[in-house]
Amino acid sequence: MLPPLSKLEKKLGYQFSNSALLEQALTHRSCKGQHNERLEFLGDAILGLVIAEALFQNFPKTREGDLTRMRASLVKGVTLAEIAKELEIAQHLRLGPGELKSGGSRRESIQADAVEAVLGAIYLDAGAEACKDRILQWFGSRLHSIEPGVQKDSKTLLQEYLQGRRLALPQYDVVAVEGDAHDQTFTVRCTVAGREAVQASGSSRRKAEQDCAQAILEQLKHE
Repeated sequence: MLPPLSKLEKKLGYQFSNSALLEQALTHRSCKGQHNERLEFLGDAILGLVIAEALFQNFPKTREGDLTRMRASLVKGVTLAEIAKELEIAQHLRLGPGELKSGGSRRESIQADAVEAVLGAIYLDAGAEACKDRILQWFGSRLHSIEPGVQKDSKTLLQEYLQGRRLALPQYDVVAVEGDAHDQTFTVRCTVAGREAVQASGSSRRKAEQDCAQAILEQLKHE
């Protein structure tokens, strides 16, 4: 049995007027009915904008390229999964039987997607300022500690890891594109020689590729 949503709202620092939005944000697509992918799409866009604005204001002398890398470091899947753990989102996730049995609530990509979906839900529930307030609160310590010129995204880190060992570079292939043109989900397969291929889905090809690379990096870290 799932714990009450009020417990999560306390962690979020936000109480929903429409609790159905929070329930949807926590519902994985493996469940029947409305799930969180559309809210994830919305939350991803809002998160990127708020983080970009914060970096723009906090680093007035930093070049565009460095700002882009800093933003990518803050909104990447592994960072979102860390936020999810801090908010204890995993215990509130609604998963289908198969995903539940396979331990989906522990999967970082599912937790990261849920964070974005919750942000999308807050935006619909209370508007942009309330959403911005939560983002700046959840990411506050990371925004204060980040420095220009030292961030690398998951694809870059994976490429450097393989190059350092003189191994073939990863291959990324789009295996499926679902949804209408304005609301698509991309599924990407990443193949690295000598390893089982990894798949990830996201609201853009780039996001799916980054999540694939991050998944492989996580595997390598635990070997």
